[in-house]
Amino acid sequence: MKLTSKEALEEIEKFRSKMKDTGWIDHSICVGNTAGKIAESLELNVDKAKALGYIHDIGKGVGEFCNHDINGYEYIKKLDYDEEYANICLTHSYLNNDINCTAGGFPEAIPFRIEFIKDHEYTIYEKIINLCDLMCKDVTLTLEKRLIDLIVRKGVHENTIYHIQEAQKLKKEIDEMLGFNVYRLFPDVLDNEIGYFL
Repeated sequence: MKLTSKEALEEIEKFRSKMKDTGWIDHSICVGNTAGKIAESLELNVDKAKALGYIHDIGKGVGEFCNHDINGYEYIKKLDYDEEYANICLTHSYLNNDINCTAGGFPEAIPFRIEFIKDHEYTIYEKIINLCDLMCKDVTLTLEKRLIDLIVRKGVHENTIYHIQEAQKLKKEIDEMLGFNVYRLFPDVLDNEIGYFL
């Protein structure tokens, strides 16, 4: 079953009144809207890109933040949406088909997650969401500002440099697909401030 961006937005908004920390909802809306602009420039399905962006962090609404990727995957699967909508919950945090290529240190070594990420062929939509996740808080930021934000909040770990390098490679790949720097799509990106969630 397909998931429209309208339905995806409604799905995450269900959690706003139930949780104290809803920063992830505003972040997810930013990711979806940012992904939509990139998809439009690449002549991809804009609504699909937005829907995937909106739900990528939905696992934060249904369980522990540390395993939100798996929680989201299972939650979307139970709603009977197509596999790609569940997959985005797993793939959005990990670059280079490697669960160790993520922000905030090494995740728990759950065999299903390790194998899924290692064997999964990332779609263009998943790569866009990967990048947008690394460019968004509640506003679209440059990749560099957002990576600094992640380091300030999550600390420096053994895998931090590796993650930064792969994030830069991903941005370059999207820039090359677009034929220009992705920042051109977002006129305010250089002026937007990090705005830490306190």
